[in-house]
Amino acid sequence: MLVHFLKFGQMKCGLGKAAIAPGIIFSDADNVIPDVVWASYERLERLLDEAGHLMGAPELVVEVLSPGEKNEKRDRESKLKLYSVQGGQEYWICDGIQKKVEVYRCEQAALKLAVTLFSQDELTSPLLPGFNCLVSKLF
Repeated sequence: MLVHFLKFGQMKCGLGKAAIAPGIIFSDADNVIPDVVWASYERLERLLDEAGHLMGAPELVVEVLSPGEKNEKRDRESKLKLYSVQGGQEYWICDGIQKKVEVYRCEQAALKLAVTLFSQDELTSPLLPGFNCLVSKLF
């Protein structure tokens, strides 16, 4: 569902491309598969290698929390830190159990929690002009 909204948002703004579960290769030791990403066309040119692999952080990364304490810790701590260090601009953590989205935005070169949105709230992003979606529609 989220990809549908991001693709609609990208069509409205025409600035980039969304992808489902792409692998991102930061280094031999740091490879991740986020649920959804969005990258501007400009950044995408720099991120893709000759084989079409993402070799750096897109502007927006979305993780849907998987059940289990270990998975949640990985998304909330390890991946947050990795995307922050690698230059991600926004990181959304979608919690289907609590029906909320935590939005982290880059402040002073680090991803910091900007807002927590619940079902009745509207999700927007400065990266996607014209994009908006009620959080309840994501779950």
